[in-house]
Amino acid sequence: MRDLSDIRQEIDRVDQGILDLFNKRMELTSQVAEYKISTGKKVFDKGREEEKLATLSEYGKDQFQKQAIKELYTQIMSISRKKQFRLLAKGGQVFNNDFVRVEDFDFSDSVVCYQGVTGAYSQLAMEAFFNKEYKEAFHVDSWRDAMDAIFSGRADYAVLPIENSNVGSIEENFDLLSEYNVSIVGEQILKINHALLGVKGAKISDIKRVYSHPKAIAQCDAYIREKHMDWDVINLHNTAVAAAKVFEDKDISQAAIGSTYNATLYNLDVLEENIQDNKNNETRFIIVSKDKKYKADSSQISLMLEINNTAGSLYRILSNLIFNGINMNRIESRPIKGVSWQYRFFIDIDGNLMDEAVSNALVGLNEECEKVRILGNY
Repeated sequence: MRDLSDIRQEIDRVDQGILDLFNKRMELTSQVAEYKISTGKKVFDKGREEEKLATLSEYGKDQFQKQAIKELYTQIMSISRKKQFRLLAKGGQVFNNDFVRVEDFDFSDSVVCYQGVTGAYSQLAMEAFFNKEYKEAFHVDSWRDAMDAIFSGRADYAVLPIENSNVGSIEENFDLLSEYNVSIVGEQILKINHALLGVKGAKISDIKRVYSHPKAIAQCDAYIREKHMDWDVINLHNTAVAAAKVFEDKDISQAAIGSTYNATLYNLDVLEENIQDNKNNETRFIIVSKDKKYKADSSQISLMLEINNTAGSLYRILSNLIFNGINMNRIESRPIKGVSWQYRFFIDIDGNLMDEAVSNALVGLNEECEKVRILGNY
């Protein structure tokens, strides 16, 4: 039996040989990039890569080695593409994002809309973000109505909830982002403290029916399930709408789940506070506009990607971020309507559209995705 140290020394010599050949291959990759820059040829040639992988994998002695060779060269080709994408970006090929960089936003003459009625959490998020520096604000019935208000010119900005720390994403608003050509100009994290609200003089023992938004109800699931299974829980469009209904009906057996602000606004009693399951419950709201602008000091970018449903396609796409040292904060997938088992991905990354690393990554993503859209830099 050979000594382990001898085997390791031979492995080191083999590794050195592999590295020498790898460096040579990367030099050739640079020459390929120069050719493609001069001819306008795309970097990613899916057919060529699949053909080469099939040929190389045949050198494997068994099925394990065949798969190993395929994985190895998939990585080598991916690295080669990243090298070429950097050279393409350096040579002046950039992703045309249509965004305009501004030093700051002036909201003083702006009109803002939010979904729900007065007292909705969306209104509280709006007040927190804009700090009452807007000219006018109004509410609409649905999130789609808010998008339509922007494109009809009735509003300059709309406030939409996008995810909650307890119940996750607001799927409908991700779909609206893909449908409407808007940009995200900012976000507001709002602490959500749900309260049980009843008419004046009501007690918890009187309650038989509770109204609220489905997400708010879900965020109070344990409270309802463990303490009040006998309640009839009814969904409404908004927490403030629920509070308004309880006030208007003046029925001692009815209650709403909403903010304590709703109690003041609609002259209701707070029967119990902080009834949400997660005491650190927060909702992230986005502020959208049809104007594609971003502040110079923006540090987060939201992207929407559509890719082929093939093995390794998502990894191949995300490797454009890895090789450029870009941190991804979140990823969300949504089905593409009308196409079975095809998905679009929404990702948030750290960075600014002026960053070289971001520019390099966008060039790569544009080459390898079916569709790339920048949703905002904020």
